[in-house]
Amino acid sequence: MKKLLLTLSIAIGLGISANAQIQSLAGPRIGLVYISSSITSGFLDGKVPLFDDKMPENYTDEKGTITSLYGWQWESRFADAGNITGIVEWIILAGGIERGKLLPSVSSLVGVRTSSGLEFAIGPNVSIGGIAMVFGAGYNFKSGNLNMPINFAYVPGRLATREIEGIWEEMEIDPDGIPNNGDEYWDIVHTSGPYNVDYHTGNRFSITVGFNLTK
Repeated sequence: MKKLLLTLSIAIGLGISANAQIQSLAGPRIGLVYISSSITSGFLDGKVPLFDDKMPENYTDEKGTITSLYGWQWESRFADAGNITGIVEWIILAGGIERGKLLPSVSSLVGVRTSSGLEFAIGPNVSIGGIAMVFGAGYNFKSGNLNMPINFAYVPGRLATREIEGIWEEMEIDPDGIPNNGDEYWDIVHTSGPYNVDYHTGNRFSITVGFNLTK
């Protein structure tokens, strides 16, 4: 019995030691994201609408754009093994806020973190561009009790097609073709479409910095 209690005490002690070595880095995140030439970058630059039926056909932007990121990370750990542990991260970010726009995204990543602060993770990402995979890597810089995790992430874009019903405009109708004879009236007319819009959702390269105090 004494041997069993001693074994359990040692196991618990090792578990506490492992958890103490590898910090939980949940907390706020701020950063920047570069979005390659796409309809998303065009929307952020105010060159093209994104949520109505006036999207141009085969839109291509001349260049990408950079915007801020703000959000939060939650995480849990599994399979602690001393100097390395498995992690599951949930990250919610919002981009475009400084431009008066909102581009939300949600990521769920599974990966590993070492006691030195190095980590790698991969998982699905959901944004207005659709569903994609996100690949992440990072390192935790420590200053006393302050953790400052810096993470890099890559979300590949994809080609997509959206069906547009067309453009409706208010126009003056003249049934007999004779101007100013009193039968003219105004109506909403389908002036173009329907048509398909081919576009790219944009590749995203981001860097974020977090802040977390060791408990």
